[in-house]
This record gives sequence, C-alpha cells and structure tokens, in this order.
Amino acid sequence: MNNQSVLAEKKQQYDQLGYAVFQNVLDAELMGEAKEHIAWLMKKYPEKRPEQLGNDLLANDPFWIRLIGDDRLLDIAEQFIGPNIALFASHYISKPPFDGRPVLWHQDGSYWPLAPMNVVTLWLAVDDSVRENGCLRVIPGTQTMELQEMKQNTQVMSVLESEVDPSLVEEDKAVDLILRSGDVSVHHPNVIHGSEANLSPMRRCGLTIRYIPTSTRITVDPWPSAFLLRGEAVPGVNSYLERPKFDPAQHMRFRGSEAWI
Repeated sequence: MNNQSVLAEKKQQYDQLGYAVFQNVLDAELMGEAKEHIAWLMKKYPEKRPEQLGNDLLANDPFWIRLIGDDRLLDIAEQFIGPNIALFASHYISKPPFDGRPVLWHQDGSYWPLAPMNVVTLWLAVDDSVRENGCLRVIPGTQTMELQEMKQNTQVMSVLESEVDPSLVEEDKAVDLILRSGDVSVHHPNVIHGSEANLSPMRRCGLTIRYIPTSTRITVDPWPSAFLLRGEAVPGVNSYLERPKFDPAQHMRFRGSEAWI
C-alpha cells in the first residue's frame, strides 16, 4: 500500500469515526528532545501542574515551534485542512505517575474562538500511551454531533474542570487509542473524547497540536500562539507571530537550534 492510499484510508476513517491513528510519525531522537523539553518546562515553570503546559508558554520557545512545525506533522494536517496551515494552539498534557489527572468527556470545539470551526487536532504521543496510564479515549461517530456547552465540574480534580452533559456519552462505545512514542492520533473538533486518571507508575505525556487553515479566523486578537507554518496567509484574517530566535541563555538547546538564531 503506497503512502497516498494510506492517507486516503486514514481520511476515510476520520470522516466516518471522527479520528484516525498514524504510527511511527516522528523519530526516537526527536521524541527524546520532546521529553527533555517537558523536563525543561517543568523546571522553568515549577508552579504549574504538568498537565497544564499550554499555549501561553510557546510563543518564545523555538523548540516548541520547531516541533509543531515538523513537516511530517504538517503533511498529515494537510490531508485534513489543506496546504495553507497555521497553528492555533498546542498543549502538553503530561500526567505524572500515580497522580495524573483525568480529562473528562468533552468536545474541543466548544472551547475555541474559531470561525468557522475548521480545525484539526494532532495528538502526539511523547510517551507510550496505554490504558494503564490514562490514554486518550474517543466515542466513535460523535463528530456528527453539534457542539454542546461544556458544564463546569469541580467535584473531580481534572485537567479541564468541565465536561459535556454525561447523558450524551455512550461510554460503552469508547475506544482506547493505544499509541507508542512518536505515534499520532488525529481527531475532529466535535468528537467526544477524554482520558482517565494516571494511577500507574508510568508517566503519560501527549502534545496536542491544533492546526487551522489560514481561512479560519481566530476571533480573539491578539492570540498568544498564532503562527503561519505552511503556505499562504489569507489577507485580513489573522495576525501571525514572528518565529522566535534561539538564545542559548534562555532557551533549551536542540538539534538544529543554530538555524533559529
């Protein structure tokens, strides 16, 4: 099976089920740097929970922009949103051993200031992600559901502190997305998904990357993580940030960092 037929098959699965999985997307060396990056971020921002390393931190972080701008990731995103690609947001959800918080059932698009809601999420497994350490779970087919208002839930210590109406969730249909480090899952902004707490001795870190076509407007301006990554901007739609320059005094060194000076 050639690469184009694989991509077509994955796109068909995404359209039918609301998600797809791509294996062995990024190499072990780059994933090792991503693991170093999480440790570096935790040292730099000790006040933050490791599940909350979000897009407010990435604008002045060359490695983060290098990672989410990797051509192998953009090639996948292009199959879903076309050749003119911008970053909307990115977020490490790093669930520590024994104490990793769950992500309650939700629809991503309900949180996002985008018009239209033309966006795709790539979920990059930094660590191996399995049932025991709180892997991503999806309810297939729910991408056809309208976006719902998320309801606050602070009775459970969770990452988002909110959830979709539980009566809309057919949990017996949930699929566990078992991923190895370097694998990627792709999911629709309307699909219901979540993940359980990590009570295992293994960390579970994933990097969410939200890509939009440059025709989608970010309705909050300025936005802290808007970068043009591939192709052409649409005049008058979004303002994009300049790529950060690498400074060894304030940034993590990485393979190829000299090209970012």
